[in-house]
Amino acid sequence: MKPFESTLGPHLEAYIAYRQSIGYSERSLRSILRQFDLYACTKHATLEDMSSPFFIELKDQLRRHPDRFNRLLQVTRGLFKFLVRSQIVTDNPLSHIHGYARNAYVPFVFSDKQTEQLLVCLENRIRKEPRYFFADFTRYTAIVLLARCGLRISEPLRLKLGHYDSSRGTIYIEKTKFSKDRLIPIPGAVITQMNNYLAVRTLFVDDTNPYLVAGKGGGVLSQNSVRKAFDRAVADVGCSEAKRVIGNTTFGKPTPHSLRHSFAINTLARIKSQGGSAQHALPVLSAYLGHSKYRYTAVYLKVLDARQRQGLVDFVTSRQEEL
Repeated sequence: MKPFESTLGPHLEAYIAYRQSIGYSERSLRSILRQFDLYACTKHATLEDMSSPFFIELKDQLRRHPDRFNRLLQVTRGLFKFLVRSQIVTDNPLSHIHGYARNAYVPFVFSDKQTEQLLVCLENRIRKEPRYFFADFTRYTAIVLLARCGLRISEPLRLKLGHYDSSRGTIYIEKTKFSKDRLIPIPGAVITQMNNYLAVRTLFVDDTNPYLVAGKGGGVLSQNSVRKAFDRAVADVGCSEAKRVIGNTTFGKPTPHSLRHSFAINTLARIKSQGGSAQHALPVLSAYLGHSKYRYTAVYLKVLDARQRQGLVDFVTSRQEEL
């Protein structure tokens, strides 16, 4: 693992160790701290140079990348709180530094029809040659779980064989975001898909691989391979769209996580079209998705469906062109 290069390196490592000791992952934290470490190196800065003006200058340099600065601010503010508690510094220089206002974010939304087209495309892309067949089938199965059950991309990849109960039609999702466990029912079509996959799995994978959707060499399936399969299918069905920032609104591009957004939004739309209350459905949907608070699920009420999202893109674009 590449060490930090600035004189702050030992303090950064101590902070990472502390965060790990209370249950947080080091992966994204180390990546963000490495950016801070590089900036400190370019400025030949020491701990004594860490003042409010130092961070105001950093903020100004990143004014074209507000999200990047906001991530740095959040992490370094936590770092200096740790250093204050450890009595290494007396004050937190970031106490009065504010982040950039966040753009409103509108996720890409697949319509039900587009989701079907995407899954059909992925199924048709499963190559019949033995050397490719199982890997393609596994990636397809993982994406089916994203689309049909609203899972985060890490969730189907971490499922163990015992987490799927075919007799009850349930999946047990253990210790994911917010450290929550949940047991969810899955649709009949997904049960059929999973049973077909498990029948094929026995021909290609031995019992030493504990993962439900098995990766190579007895390990976990790679997120990157799932993303690549997803991107190819998105291009094939004509849904490719770049991320766009228009004014103070960011319109997201299609990603595997868009299937989770789409699952939630389309579920609420169906409830409303059947005369139900989307608002009243939030507690159930929140539990199904594994949100720790209803307000995280309530954001899906802002976009009703794929057509409304496209209308919003067109409206904001036209208004921007008029200004």
